[in-house]
Amino acid sequence: MPIPEIEKQSISEIKLFQEKALKDMLQYLNRNSRFYQHHFKKHHIEIEKIKHLEDLQHIPPTRKEDLQKKNEDFICVNRNRIIDYITTSGTSGDPVTFAMTDHDLDRLAYNEYLGFRCAGCTHNEIFQLMTTIDRRFMAGLAYFLGSRRLKAAMVRVGNGIPELQWESIKRFSPTALIAVPSFLLNIIDYAERNGIDHHASGVTKAICIGDALRQTDFSLNTLGKKIKERWPELQCYSTYASTEMATSFTECQYGIGGHHHPELIIVEFLDDHDNPVEKGEAGELTITTLGVEGMPLLRFKTGDICQGHYEPCNCGRNTMRVGPVIGRKNQMIKYKGTTLYPPALYDILENIDGVKN
Repeated sequence: MPIPEIEKQSISEIKLFQEKALKDMLQYLNRNSRFYQHHFKKHHIEIEKIKHLEDLQHIPPTRKEDLQKKNEDFICVNRNRIIDYITTSGTSGDPVTFAMTDHDLDRLAYNEYLGFRCAGCTHNEIFQLMTTIDRRFMAGLAYFLGSRRLKAAMVRVGNGIPELQWESIKRFSPTALIAVPSFLLNIIDYAERNGIDHHASGVTKAICIGDALRQTDFSLNTLGKKIKERWPELQCYSTYASTEMATSFTECQYGIGGHHHPELIIVEFLDDHDNPVEKGEAGELTITTLGVEGMPLLRFKTGDICQGHYEPCNCGRNTMRVGPVIGRKNQMIKYKGTTLYPPALYDILENIDGVKN
């Protein structure tokens, strides 16, 4: 199944599919979530009247502070159904706990399977995992489960230690790396210092997490250019995800944004007043998870400022795409009428040879 049928349907068919899934999800929350039961009552929300995606605007969004203050109230299942506990990184406040059922782990595996397929990966792939799979981290677990769903092999090396990474590359001959892009430069540096020909390593692609590789127009940023110049054989695929959404958006070979999987998540882009922005404008990515049992979220504002792209892709998918993260809303800097986000400063620093890490 290279591309799920729903991702090849027309925009109107995808919308109808999501509206049916949304009704089921609202009923589930109303039965099982203490937080959303209170939320609906407090804001006089009659879920039977939420029939179309546009009707979501009548429901006030959920925010990170809600998860931090009322974490337990979001759990929708009995404790004996929880299989795994995961926490967010805590980069924008106290870490938040997420409880996952067996079904949720299957969904996570399916999500990452779809991401790998977007990046052109097959069951013949040998992945080398260069991110942590412990410390309550979702991404490493998701990659492992997705690789297993793909029936591909994985070498779980974890993060850091360039020497061990190269020892593993020599030993297992992986075809694809899963890594933070800036760490790829460390891998290249180590190879060049130690007489290792990384061009002949057999690695052909990298699934990249964390650092951005592209500008908003999809051209490579400074980090992306450095990797491409020093390892031209390596095809890098950007991914965007967060623990809260338990879903990822992965580039295909055309590199024009991470593909949306409509069977897993509803996506909105909102302004500062929680209204949808005009199509194609930057807004705060706001998500509604579909098919999650443990801790589903309704209109959760991620804090990430992105743009949606809606033209059909040459890969055959008709779903919208999420562009590179412009910045985090709570890190926005306004200076003399100009809006800046830290990633723009990082891109400048990447051009200065004396700056490391």
